[in-house]
Amino acid sequence: MTAHPMETTTGIITGSDLLAMGDIGPCELIDGVIVKMSPAGGLHGFIELRLALLVGGFIRDRNVGFCMIGEVGIYIRRDPDRIRGADLAFWSHAKLPAGPPAGFVEVAPDLVVEILSPTDRWPDVHQKIDDYLSIGVDTLWIVDPEEETVFVYRSAAQRTALRSGDTLAGTGPLTGFTLPVSELFAI
Repeated sequence: MTAHPMETTTGIITGSDLLAMGDIGPCELIDGVIVKMSPAGGLHGFIELRLALLVGGFIRDRNVGFCMIGEVGIYIRRDPDRIRGADLAFWSHAKLPAGPPAGFVEVAPDLVVEILSPTDRWPDVHQKIDDYLSIGVDTLWIVDPEEETVFVYRSAAQRTALRSGDTLAGTGPLTGFTLPVSELFAI
């Protein structure tokens, strides 16, 4: 999703402030400033649903944790607060033993999936990657629908590009999950 700063007159916003605002549309909180995002396009939504069904089904069948979608808010840091909205995220039972919280999540996911929009810029995407890795996210899948590629990050320096003919595979609690990349983008 493309981000655009939102004008505010209240100064620095906290995660609690943002949560209390209710549904103000897609946004993230970047160092106390609300950053609005454009709604997802059709292809983005299609890929997000496909991944949610496949990853979610794997998680449900094995009872290994929780999958959340829809720009789920994840704390990156506090004071000033930074909350990223992930397209899809997975937490093992070990990380969230009590289940999904009512508010934004304060525990690093095992997996974060970001689906690129046509207007996303790589410097902004790299900042998100750095943010997620900084809190201990084990794996990131950056899905590029235009290039029909999935970039798998296990660290900032360890990136693998998967294309048609390759298979996306889960790790850790998601070991055993596989998805041919060509199936992810098949319409």
